[in-house]
Amino acid sequence: MTTPVTLRAVLFDLDGTLADTAPDLAYALNAVREEQGEAPLPFEAIRPVVSHGARALIELGFGLAPTAAGFEALRQRLLTIYQDNIARHTRLFPGMESVLDTLEARGIPWGVVTNKPARLTDPLMDALGLTPRAACIVSGDTVAHSKPHPAPLLHACACSGLAPGACVYVGDAQRDVEAGQAAGMRTLVALFGYLGPHDQPQAWGADGLVAEPRDILAWLGERAA
Repeated sequence: MTTPVTLRAVLFDLDGTLADTAPDLAYALNAVREEQGEAPLPFEAIRPVVSHGARALIELGFGLAPTAAGFEALRQRLLTIYQDNIARHTRLFPGMESVLDTLEARGIPWGVVTNKPARLTDPLMDALGLTPRAACIVSGDTVAHSKPHPAPLLHACACSGLAPGACVYVGDAQRDVEAGQAAGMRTLVALFGYLGPHDQPQAWGADGLVAEPRDILAWLGERAA
């Protein structure tokens, strides 16, 4: 059993945890497929892959390995289309706005640590009106390493004046749990995120599983300051 600790901050993954970005990323992938003369993929096939980034989307959409000829050109085209349509349909997950409001009302800072590059993270956070509210925003290229390396999470703590042991990190992928644990944080898995049929979040060793955003507040309970 883990030792009780007072938690003073919440850090979120972005895609599939804080915001439902899948509709716009699916649009971008299918736009690239259309340009290549391919039929669109169903949204249900794309959604579980979104948290794994543009490379995984191109692998799904075209059956190409990252080392294949033309792969990088397709990936860059997807990113360009996505950047031009960054918040057409992206919204916070239902109930997440209330979670952020409650954290702020309690004086609990929150931030974002994502593997999304800053050129996409920053305009999306701006479009959602979250930039001035976040205690920190750490993108996939902010530091030399990305998740599952703990460096982005430790950088978030350094920027916010937070101790890692006083933070909980919420994400929807195994690498989020691994990064949080390596940084010395508590971790929660967002079951409402982009988990695939073969994911086994109960085996990832997280401190908790949350079925919907409001469960984060319930889990925090007396652990939060």
